[in-house]
Amino acid sequence: MATVRALNDDEVFNEMKKMAKALEKAREIKVKADEEFNIEKAKIVRQESLNIEAVFERKIKQAEVQKRISQSNHINKARLRTLQEREHVLDDLFEETRSRTQSLSSDESSYGELLNKLVLQGAYTLMESDIAIRCREQDVDQVRDAIAYAKEEFENTLKCAMNLTISDDYLPSSSSGGVVLTGLKGKIVVDNTLEARLEIVKEDMLPQLRVILFGHSPSRKFFN
Repeated sequence: MATVRALNDDEVFNEMKKMAKALEKAREIKVKADEEFNIEKAKIVRQESLNIEAVFERKIKQAEVQKRISQSNHINKARLRTLQEREHVLDDLFEETRSRTQSLSSDESSYGELLNKLVLQGAYTLMESDIAIRCREQDVDQVRDAIAYAKEEFENTLKCAMNLTISDDYLPSSSSGGVVLTGLKGKIVVDNTLEARLEIVKEDMLPQLRVILFGHSPSRKFFN
């Protein structure tokens, strides 16, 4: 059995130096590992911070976009409601005007003068020698007077004969009045009823009425 020899002083000293060197090397390795760990940790923290900032900025932008969309929808809905209300006002205005046309024929004198102008204007529009006229049955006598007036005016002005006859295809008695003139055996039609004239006025004056009632559009930059 081998015996363990005790180390002498030099051997003990050498072993202690080796242990000291090993401990120093271990400390260096630990310091280097800690530095690398801290560097890597800092990189990860920085990257995660950038990711969080990017997500936060993206959410802010999304929120801003949603806010603008919501505001735009709100403005569009408000504008649509305004336009609808304006249309209701105009519809009510023309409906009231239409109802008032029903009473025009009650004044025989002014209504007779109006029929004279409507028949003559229709005759000039058609420029035909044979013209048929539709009217309400209750207006037949006044239309006959209007035919006589228009025939005289037409022939004196154009120096040519014209034949106007009243059709027995009467306009509805519920209509406001006026006349419908046809030429070329019904192929050409001039609608001079009060309802038709009102529609013409409505179409022509609608832009002016909008300005009178509601003013110019705020977005309009140029005016004729």
